[in-house]
Amino acid sequence: MQDVTDLPFWRLMTRYGGADVYYTEYFRVHATSNLERDILESVTQNPTGKPVLAQMIGNDIPSLVRTAKELQRYPVAGIDLNLGCPAPIVYRKCAGGGLLRDPQHVDAILGALRQAIEIPFTVKTRIGFETPDVFDEMLRLFEKHRPDLVTVHARTVQQMYRSPVRYDLITHAVKSLSMPVLANGDVDSGAKAIKILGETGARGLMVGRGAIRNPWIFEQTRRAFLGEAARLPTGRDVSRYIAELYHEVKPPNVRETALVQKMKKYMNYLGLGVDPGGEFLHEIRRASSETGFFAVCDKFLSHDDPMPLEPFKTLIDPGGLGSSHSRSILETDVVECACS
Repeated sequence: MQDVTDLPFWRLMTRYGGADVYYTEYFRVHATSNLERDILESVTQNPTGKPVLAQMIGNDIPSLVRTAKELQRYPVAGIDLNLGCPAPIVYRKCAGGGLLRDPQHVDAILGALRQAIEIPFTVKTRIGFETPDVFDEMLRLFEKHRPDLVTVHARTVQQMYRSPVRYDLITHAVKSLSMPVLANGDVDSGAKAIKILGETGARGLMVGRGAIRNPWIFEQTRRAFLGEAARLPTGRDVSRYIAELYHEVKPPNVRETALVQKMKKYMNYLGLGVDPGGEFLHEIRRASSETGFFAVCDKFLSHDDPMPLEPFKTLIDPGGLGSSHSRSILETDVVECACS
């Protein structure tokens, strides 16, 4: 996820069990683009010990081909094309999820990249831009060009993260495609992971926002596969995670106020699993200093009660909003640059 799941975040996730495969933030590709140095460091300084796939976003075919060839000079396990980013700043440029409005151009991009990429080539997609009407056409294009893996986030671009995930359409993709399919969207716990895999028949899962909220999710999922009970973190465990995150993502010589603002991007995800009324998020968004930030964390997390960290329905379901400020806590309002 752009500006969130960077090299320092990967380093921290590894301490909590970590994923089996990591995707970089997206490399922005256009006629004059170069590989962004900070994103490339996720590849060259990979701290995870796991395979890394380099993600690209763009619509200019020669530039995408050039960038794919450049990336293959680095230790990447594969190249991923983003057809799913729902951020308006991206789709208005006909990139990411915006490309789903132009299947003919997607056809041309897939064909060019399939020829240019000599290592595994993967695609991340949503089910359509406004409606899923284009999804079957996209599946035909994937089958035609045969990427090695397709990840499906089963919402449209315009739904962002608002609506229920169409897991039935992931099932449809699994049955329609000859290559493996990963399921993406609202993977919030180990139990939910097992349920999604069972319902869809997908070969695996892509976890995005759920890992920010709950870095224990990978180990919880592995335990669930073994039929073991998940270990739930306590409030103090969550507080320690936030403190580790604060110090891990701290750039050199950064102003305190800037770091507090950066942390709020992470808290926008994590806060949805802290309290059903949204008071934690309400207060954390008003913190302006390190002292004030951690005072809010202490207020809500200085306890030993287990925390599932799954999003409270009252904070993500427009029909269930209660308090006057809860309407500003919808996850859909705070993930403009999240692309998973």
